Amino acid sequence: MKKHLFSTLLFLLVVCSCTSNKKSLIIEENENNYVKENYEKKEIKITMRDGIKLHATIYSPKDTSKKYPILLQRTPYSCRPYGKNKFKDKIGPNITLMKEGNIIVYEDVRGRWMSEGVYDNMRAYIPNKTEKQTDETTDTYDTIDWLVKNVSNNNGKVGTWGISYPGHYATMSTIDAHPALKAASPQACIGDFFFDDFHHNGAFLLSYFRAISLFGTYKDQPTNVAWYQFPEMKTQDQYQFFLDKGPIKNLNNYFKYSDTSIDKDDSKKLIDDFFWKEIIEHPNYDSVWESKGIIQHLNKVPSTVATMIVGGWFDAEDLYGPLETYKAIEKHQPENNNILVFGPWDHGGWSRDKVKNTVGNYYFGDSISLNFQKNIETKFFNHFLKNKETNSLLLPEAYVFDTGKKKWQSYDTWPPKNTNKQIFFLSDNQKLSTTPSSKSKAINFTSDVKKPVPYSEDIKTVFTPRKYMTDDQRFAARRPDVLVFETEVLNNDVTLVGDILAKLKVATTGTAADWIVKVIDVHPHDLEDDNDEMQKHLKLSNYHLMVRSEVMRGRFRNSFSKPEPFIPNKKTNVNIKLQDVFHTFKKGHKIQIQVQSTWFPLIDLNPQTFVNNIYKANKEDFKTQIHSVFTDSTIEYYISK
Repeated sequence: MKKHLFSTLLFLLVVCSCTSNKKSLIIEENENNYVKENYEKKEIKITMRDGIKLHATIYSPKDTSKKYPILLQRTPYSCRPYGKNKFKDKIGPNITLMKEGNIIVYEDVRGRWMSEGVYDNMRAYIPNKTEKQTDETTDTYDTIDWLVKNVSNNNGKVGTWGISYPGHYATMSTIDAHPALKAASPQACIGDFFFDDFHHNGAFLLSYFRAISLFGTYKDQPTNVAWYQFPEMKTQDQYQFFLDKGPIKNLNNYFKYSDTSIDKDDSKKLIDDFFWKEIIEHPNYDSVWESKGIIQHLNKVPSTVATMIVGGWFDAEDLYGPLETYKAIEKHQPENNNILVFGPWDHGGWSRDKVKNTVGNYYFGDSISLNFQKNIETKFFNHFLKNKETNSLLLPEAYVFDTGKKKWQSYDTWPPKNTNKQIFFLSDNQKLSTTPSSKSKAINFTSDVKKPVPYSEDIKTVFTPRKYMTDDQRFAARRPDVLVFETEVLNNDVTLVGDILAKLKVATTGTAADWIVKVIDVHPHDLEDDNDEMQKHLKLSNYHLMVRSEVMRGRFRNSFSKPEPFIPNKKTNVNIKLQDVFHTFKKGHKIQIQVQSTWFPLIDLNPQTFVNNIYKANKEDFKTQIHSVFTDSTIEYYISK
């Protein structure tokens, strides 16, 4: 296992969130003028190997007395503001890097905004390309090649970064990388669309409905004006909206998609959306989704490119991507400089300037994001792009936040090696037990498609839901269609580290079902509130913090590419891999597991009768069923020694 030259300042001391000086890192009021006063701006077109021209905006320090590295972000979200005399308020990964001086470049990816070409949502990597074939790796290579040859005062070293989609493009930059690329930081990066963002284990994230058109509509020429339209739901009650709409096919009237059930004349009035069509026509993990996945190609990251993968433990959009990106690079390129940083953040939370660090209603400490920006992210790029701190200490590669203790920890690998595998059994008395039941028993519940379990007690019509990742789960525990299993009050701290595997034994009266497992930290009754931003009806006392959750669309229990029905009333194995955690359940708390079959409208409703394509299911396909979970079901997890 390799080590990393990083910072002489020990991470644990620098980033201790609870003792940070709030005032020391607060952004100055006149920050908005800094970029214009200290940077020159140029807008240029860079020609790709196939002749397509991509739009880029270059911010170069006015101080030309020294050379600077180039920090590049490729984005589908635009380089705005456009215009020679219009400047961003902030540029680069963070304020510190902006003020230290770097050449900052933003580029509209192929087919987006002011760039030419045709956009493809998660364009597939092409192995063994011909000279004129292009993908995101070649566009990045050609962009970097032009920049190092044509931008004044650059030192010949390039770093890439980005969050979410731009994080995906940062990952792409590392594959078949340009020799000038020395550092890349994919953050909240997409890994595979069947497990990230719009799907979780094949289940469709219905609550992302409004985001579809952002990525699924073509433009016919370069433009600085948005060409896509968001569906108008005309209500703040998202739960009722989707419940009233019924089957997914009834949403086709928001897009220009038609099948035999949609009137052709009506479809002419709708939005042409290629991404919606991909989702509808490819319900299984076929070559379309597989080709878009990037994890399989990370054996092509050269040792000359250092990577820092960043994610949030409560990222609703992209939790799978950064974890699997880090693990894949470790697997294929174990000698690479590959760093993992995971903190108590939602999607992109580490990039924000807030002093108080909360996710939803839950408070984790102060200045966590600001300290990351100044003392981790900045030092990473400076070391590999400016050769700063060459006498730095050798430090472990994983910097992860314990979301229970609210403390950072360092490891020389992730997951750490010093762990023990443990097993909980789901007991018929609704307890989590460390010993199996003497006889397997079925615990039954009714799954009513007309009254699905809400994913939150506070559902609003939002672009993408985020706060539910730390929501209080008491509302769900009190429903008859949610099974609850919990430990006794803990006598000692228990720290869960790494992945969690739920091995359910289930049955259903139908032929199809989804299965959702949630891991919950039940807080003591005597806790005082520590967050004045918490919703007024909630208290930290007895708060049921959701630590991790995941869904498995039951038809994919054996294969994501070959779905199969359940045999009614037959006991069946369903395994659900929950993404990694790092959470200490403190003494006096309880560990709780919730099992349910609907999670609405976070994910779409399963008809609970097997159909070839759920997206084309009819109203009569949706049936209420009785589901069973057996007491020889287990939860496998790892604890730190």
